[in-house]
Amino acid sequence: MTDQMTRITLARRPEGTPVPEDFGLKKGPLPEVSKGEMLVEVQTLSLDPYMRGRMNAVKSYAAATEIGDTMPGQGVGRVIASQVDGFAEGDIVVGATGWASHAVLPGDGAFKWDKAAPPSTALGVLGMPGFTAWTGLREYGRPKAGETLVIAAATGPVGAMVGQLAKSAGLRTVAVAGGAEKCRLAVEKFGFDAAVDHRAHADESAMRSALAEACPDGVDIYWENVGGKVLAAVMPLMNDHGRIPICGTIAWYSGVNSTEDRLPMAWRNILTKRLSVNGFIIFDHWDDYPDFVEKLAPKVAAGDIAYLEDVTEGLENAPQAFIAMLSGGNTGKTLIKVS
Repeated sequence: MTDQMTRITLARRPEGTPVPEDFGLKKGPLPEVSKGEMLVEVQTLSLDPYMRGRMNAVKSYAAATEIGDTMPGQGVGRVIASQVDGFAEGDIVVGATGWASHAVLPGDGAFKWDKAAPPSTALGVLGMPGFTAWTGLREYGRPKAGETLVIAAATGPVGAMVGQLAKSAGLRTVAVAGGAEKCRLAVEKFGFDAAVDHRAHADESAMRSALAEACPDGVDIYWENVGGKVLAAVMPLMNDHGRIPICGTIAWYSGVNSTEDRLPMAWRNILTKRLSVNGFIIFDHWDDYPDFVEKLAPKVAAGDIAYLEDVTEGLENAPQAFIAMLSGGNTGKTLIKVS
């Protein structure tokens, strides 16, 4: 076992889209563990769009990452030292490890992974992304058989799960994805009824025409992952009493906003069509996570729920993988293989 740990830190706050210079790489001795703590050797790290928001010094639902601090994130790892009852050396655990080769986790901040599905799924299809899809669709999408659902970033870990859950509930599912290959995956791997390539439609008008063709009966549920031109295109297509769960707005995370003049249009559609628009943060629902894993893990293990993982080797490559993910350069759940 090495006596050194490596971590990726926030070196400076990004101006717009992050660049490699916004991150730092630090090495140091392994931390000591106290009673009630365990030392974990991180095996796999999750990269998620929400991390971009933590890089800004603005008030939000979670504290901003301070300059010099380890970038936040969930990881799966092996316990190499424990002073926590019920956790032993060799246990595989999931917790908030951050972008690091090792992490000290409190006993109440980690849980063992003992499911038949691979441990990496605890960061994707059976982790926060999958749980977000399961919770948001049930609580805020309120799907009904025969309705039409549209979702952007449809081959990502949240979108793919939303699509499969909606399809199993009897809905027509329409994917919006970037590029012909992702559109193919949406239909062939994740079972969407149709897919629209947002890169093939340069403006809002072209996007709306393509979506209208894919949604002849209008849109009952629009799952919001991205904002931008997809949101502007889909709003006029919403049916009366439609629902819009707002999960993310990745198109605007780096300060780019090409649709701010569309706010009056959006507000009018919400009013005249009596839409339900709900922002939600999955941490508010975390008490339901055990129920989600209990119900969905057997289906993932049996292959009844499909998923994709986009794995990059090496912790030092996490910044570049994160930057690529923010611009749609990933296919599936973005993971870093640390050890």
